[in-house]
Amino acid sequence: MTTLHSLKATLMRGGTSKGLFFRADSLPADTETRDRLLLRALGSPDPHGLQIDGLGTGISSTSKIVILSPSQRPDCDVDYLFGHVAIGEPLIDWSGNCGNLTAAVPLFAVASGLVAPDKDGPFTVHIWQANIGKRIHAEINIERGQAVWHGDYRIDGVAFPGAPIRLHFLDPAGGGAGALFPTGNPCDTLLLPDGTTLAATLIDAGNPTVFVRAADLGLSGYESAAHLDAKLHQTLEWARAAGAVAMGLAPDITSASRERPATPKISFLSSARATGYDLNGRILSMGRLHHAFTGTGAIALAAASAIDGTLASEMAGGVIRGRELNFSHASGGQALEARVSRNGDAWQVDEVVMTRTARPLMSGEVWVPLD
Repeated sequence: MTTLHSLKATLMRGGTSKGLFFRADSLPADTETRDRLLLRALGSPDPHGLQIDGLGTGISSTSKIVILSPSQRPDCDVDYLFGHVAIGEPLIDWSGNCGNLTAAVPLFAVASGLVAPDKDGPFTVHIWQANIGKRIHAEINIERGQAVWHGDYRIDGVAFPGAPIRLHFLDPAGGGAGALFPTGNPCDTLLLPDGTTLAATLIDAGNPTVFVRAADLGLSGYESAAHLDAKLHQTLEWARAAGAVAMGLAPDITSASRERPATPKISFLSSARATGYDLNGRILSMGRLHHAFTGTGAIALAAASAIDGTLASEMAGGVIRGRELNFSHASGGQALEARVSRNGDAWQVDEVVMTRTARPLMSGEVWVPLD
């Protein structure tokens, strides 16, 4: 028998992503039931790849879930859990964070009553990122007790301006794979199933990420999604999955592709063409080229750019330290700063700071039929 469920939710944009936001107490405590409801709410799985019977739009950057609850930690206000919803498969990948949707977390926290600002003006929401076990400080402004989201700050990849939201990702390394460089190396060689090899930087900052040279794939690095054929997608997925195995995130390539399609991310890098940029990058999310760049991918890129021997610092022509990295991507560019330091022989990332915009799009009830 089919039961119709009503779930209170808010559709929000954060950075260059969109997702459905829920308070944890509005969802079933049983995670299996919860995930079935969330999949159906987005319209997954959809063999046509469109999520027509749900609120998803058939695009990786909009097929996302955020769940917030009061924090269990004394140094944080809210616990933030992120789920990346597969489009064609009945799967929610809970293995990583969404850096872009992080910008919407403080807005939803205030609007939903999880955080109650005691004054107007600058205000910091202290976030515990539950997927990777890391702290994030989000700086917003409060007017008349509400978070300000309207303004004139622009980010590439979003058509309209908004209020700047300053995000501090504290000690963002090692949340997924246990170390900044899980293999101990700033650059490794991956062996792919077809016998070819590929140089790669395997880094875990923000989310585990695999960086490769565009030139090693026969690319300029400035390709659009239309230029990536099936063979190239296969090579990139092999490299991503091989990177997952090398980082200790999966026992084999098949498991990496099947069980954790969201992380690690894979990005290909090239030298900058335009004046003012340090390097250029493209990144894939859930097997598709992102229309801009993922937020956590930008965190990983900034961290890698600040350290000798990585492919990122190679593409930049040297380390980017003590200032913002400014890189170009498919929709323009982005600037952010990684603050790194030495701990004995090892590098550590103290924080990565970026500015995004976010806003609520709609609040109401999501109707979900479930057998």
